Amino acid sequence: MYEYSADRFLFRQSRLAVNENLSPSEKPHVVWITRRFWPLIGGAERMIGYLATAWVETGGRSTVLTARWDPTWPAEIRFEQVPIIRLPQPKIRFWGTLRYMLALGRWLRKNRDQYDCVCVSMLKHDAYAAVRAVGGKRPVLLRAEGAGRTGDCYWQLEARLGRHIKYRLMEADAFIAPSQAIARELQAAGYPRSRIHYIPNGVPIPPPVDSARKQSARLALASLTPSLASLLQPGPDGRTPLLAVYTGRLDPAKGLAELVAGWPLVRLRHPEAHLCLAGDGPMHQHLARQIAEQNLGEYVHLLGPFDTVDDLLASADLFVLPSYEEGMSLALLEAMAAGLPIVATDIPGNRELVRDAQEALLVPVRNAEALTAAISRIFSHPTLAGQLAQAAHRRVQTHFSLQRCLREHQTLWESLLAR
Repeated sequence: MYEYSADRFLFRQSRLAVNENLSPSEKPHVVWITRRFWPLIGGAERMIGYLATAWVETGGRSTVLTARWDPTWPAEIRFEQVPIIRLPQPKIRFWGTLRYMLALGRWLRKNRDQYDCVCVSMLKHDAYAAVRAVGGKRPVLLRAEGAGRTGDCYWQLEARLGRHIKYRLMEADAFIAPSQAIARELQAAGYPRSRIHYIPNGVPIPPPVDSARKQSARLALASLTPSLASLLQPGPDGRTPLLAVYTGRLDPAKGLAELVAGWPLVRLRHPEAHLCLAGDGPMHQHLARQIAEQNLGEYVHLLGPFDTVDDLLASADLFVLPSYEEGMSLALLEAMAAGLPIVATDIPGNRELVRDAQEALLVPVRNAEALTAAISRIFSHPTLAGQLAQAAHRRVQTHFSLQRCLREHQTLWESLLAR
């Protein structure tokens, strides 16, 4: 079995204490299922990684089942002491999905005596295969990861066989909604209210970022591309370069076209301002052309996907999330935990995490002028930036820590096992 060391995937300062009176042998063995996992890391995948790793740190056992998207990838690795098993996923549309579902079902049936419960990310093909294979022999928990047009319930309406998948999923023991918006969508879609459980996402809380840590993070960031070397040098007026970051999928629903279109307005007031977009997705080529057409190549940077965003957030002065819709943004929670001032769109998913003028500045959707004005305001007022950052950090510690999230998952699966 291959070993992958991801020492920076989770902050080790976030130690968990959940039912420590149980011995490791008494704690349930949880199988986590996500069709995408390292090195394909997005918000939903990072959340599964956080939970699986944190459960191991408390003395429990975790196994992650995922798809083997590239035949050259090893079939088994270890990620932060968690075994990762990659199941066949041929690069053939429809057949690749079916092959993965069959392999997933076989593994769950063959190893049924080796695990206690199953937690699946997204109410899609993986969840269908898990519910069908486990067949009531073990508790199955399904995590709905998204809301709106990019969410699980909408997918079930539009996807081929989506409705058929939905009816099978009704047999699951519990449905986890990371946000109130997702909980409402599940209820509207007909999922039994008694089995819908609102469990907000949670993230590790890193230590505060001081000037030395920030400089070190910028050195690491500057090593990625020559255009970022200017982050290490004061501008012509002696000012330290400013950096705003976005982390997440490069998707049309994320509002990134408006963000890039408005960046020249930010630079009118702050010529030293840079923007980094970390992630991958269908908008990558479009954004690259847009950046080139606006001659922003020295100031707007497409960084690609990151395994972990701790260095990127530590190097930043501001986090921006211009999405049209969100379920519960893990990227936003990570920015709050990193102690960054935030500019985000005024949508239900974001309002559940931050309040306007208290933990963030919220702006209308699809409004480049309002978005860039809020960014410029934070860049221009360090006192305001510090107040917003401190308030956001306090809120994520109180309401959205990884400890709390894991504890609520554990309470749920232990109540199901007790039945």
